[in-house]
Amino acid sequence: MKHKKKGSISWRQKVFPYVMIAPNMVIFSIFVIIPAICGLYYSLHEWKGIGTPKFIGLENYLTAFSDTRFWESMLRTTLYALISLPLIIIIPLLLALLMVQQIPGKGFFRAAIYWPSMISYIVAGVAFKFLFSDASGIINYILLLFGGGKVEWLTNRYNAFAVVILASVWSLSGYYMVMFMSGLQSIPLSYYEAAKTDGATALQRFFRITLPLMKPTIFLVLILGLLNLFKAYGLVISLTGGGPGNSTKFVVQYIYERAFSDYNMGYACTLSVILMVILGVFTVIQYKGSNGGGMID
Repeated sequence: MKHKKKGSISWRQKVFPYVMIAPNMVIFSIFVIIPAICGLYYSLHEWKGIGTPKFIGLENYLTAFSDTRFWESMLRTTLYALISLPLIIIIPLLLALLMVQQIPGKGFFRAAIYWPSMISYIVAGVAFKFLFSDASGIINYILLLFGGGKVEWLTNRYNAFAVVILASVWSLSGYYMVMFMSGLQSIPLSYYEAAKTDGATALQRFFRITLPLMKPTIFLVLILGLLNLFKAYGLVISLTGGGPGNSTKFVVQYIYERAFSDYNMGYACTLSVILMVILGVFTVIQYKGSNGGGMID
């Protein structure tokens, strides 16, 4: 009778992990991989969404590289992401640091801060429009009540841009706070106790212990936050509609208009592929720059 070698892995143990991830892989394939392949295919065709696609090779890509409106929307989206991304890292991290402390009503505050991430982006946009509307917004009403004047929150391009950033940070902070809380609670308390014994201040403990050990979580939030910001559509379209002018028209809205307003689905797929490549490059740069999301030395 053959005996299994000590330390050897049976075929069931080898197969079991793949069985466990199979449902996720099926969903990922249906909603991500297959649409990406179809998008790449249609990007090489002239297609209005109906009828037979006509193969035109790289013509859509050549058009995209000279499409100034597309690159302007990409620039606006990049600026929006560069301003918003630090905020949706710093604010949730500070909130998480507060929420892991023993404070009265901690459960209520956790739920209250997390609640905005549970509502849809469209609802968040409508809520902020109700607050910041020039004519009937609550903020302007309060300003008038205290003798101030109305502010053109959504009809001034700079104010509208700032309101979109504020709404984005409000709607995303709770979700990333929970991720940071998970990371903070995984840090052994013995590290802090040893640091206190050595006389380290709270600030020193944060920069020498918390921040280095939180680097994998920060890296994850950085990637997810960047992707979420570049995909911004529902919140912006319900809050400003891309206006005033095109000041808050971001890249996803521009792609949507090319697909469903101009009925140029092939060209919209081309723009989507370009956006996917750009985000992929950003992700690789962040991964390399953070040493693969490892801990800070």
